[in-house]
Amino acid sequence: MKRLLQFAVAAAMVAGLNGPRQAGAVDLSGAWASSADECSNVFVRRGRAKQIEFTALSDQHGGGFIVEADRLRGKFARCKIKSRKEDGDTVNIIAGCTTDIMLSNVQFSLKMLEPNKISRIFPGIEDMAISYHRCPI
Repeated sequence: MKRLLQFAVAAAMVAGLNGPRQAGAVDLSGAWASSADECSNVFVRRGRAKQIEFTALSDQHGGGFIVEADRLRGKFARCKIKSRKEDGDTVNIIAGCTTDIMLSNVQFSLKMLEPNKISRIFPGIEDMAISYHRCPI
């Protein structure tokens, strides 16, 4: 009986540790464009798996990026998220990114403004931010 009680207490503690972290997590998955009106000009679904890709002229329509699990994709760069730290509605990310000519680590912060709107903020540079809208694609 004592072991059963200990197991129940341990299970409750583990559930309590895992529950709130998942419930409060900022969801960044999806395709993000700099203008909600330009989503169809920036992204398209292609192939048998209907993967989200960039259109040929996406950069002429404000551009954007795609978030998938632990990866970020831009038109000209692919990044793997190395670390992610949430501070309220702000997510600080360090990512290793590759382009056709170089490999670099990039650090940036995203602030969730609304469920489908985020802002890239630049620490140390006041009043500089770029807004992105999640595309329903």
